[in-house]
Amino acid sequence: MWQDIRRAYGDTWRFAGLAPALFLVPAVVEFVQHVAEIEIGMYAGREAARAVADHPLRMALGFAKVIALMLPGYWLTRYMAWRDVRRSWRPESPAVALFLTLLAIKAAVQALQLFGPSAGALLGLDGRGPGAVTAALGIGSLILGIYLTAWFVAWPLGNAAVGPVRSTGVMAGSFWRTLGITVATALPLMVLHYALGLGAIGRAPALVWGMMAADAVVVAFLAHLMTAGMFVAARTAASRRGVALVP
Repeated sequence: MWQDIRRAYGDTWRFAGLAPALFLVPAVVEFVQHVAEIEIGMYAGREAARAVADHPLRMALGFAKVIALMLPGYWLTRYMAWRDVRRSWRPESPAVALFLTLLAIKAAVQALQLFGPSAGALLGLDGRGPGAVTAALGIGSLILGIYLTAWFVAWPLGNAAVGPVRSTGVMAGSFWRTLGITVATALPLMVLHYALGLGAIGRAPALVWGMMAADAVVVAFLAHLMTAGMFVAARTAASRRGVALVP
């Protein structure tokens, strides 16, 4: 597992140096959202942050950021498979169609989570009920995502043979390994991301701008590291099952 984690970090750094324009796409979208947050006064103080947390502009840009975070799923996955920067972003058939289908599915789920009613509200719960439902759904999404990892990796490579059902079979037996890789590649920068966001509240304007610029770069690394973690986890699981991820 540690070799997979090292490769995920190493390939992320390598790709950042080889294709900085692609690498910084999530950073640009994240920073645009931060600009909007600063303009609506989100970092003026904790009360202000709570008041504008659901501001329509912030929510719309948040959805755009979610899409941007998914884009490395195409180019970094392909780079790690073939070590070819030009091929990583080239819209090859059927890979681009498969990836866009996957992107649309994920985007629809995220849109429902961001803009749809909460599960607690739909169930008519109050008190701690909505929070418990949200936590349960989060854990369920994490578990489901682990079993669908091979699918998330295979389609950007143009391999339609590995869909959701087959992905579950491929990842069976690799759950804890994949969970460990996921935690190792996502958690450190996720903690830093939230620390910068919360730490900027109430700070001097110049410091807020600096922290938000740093956070945008952190988010770019986070997006690519999560993709790299999925690739190495799926590759190991598929190898154990004798399944080819690369068509």
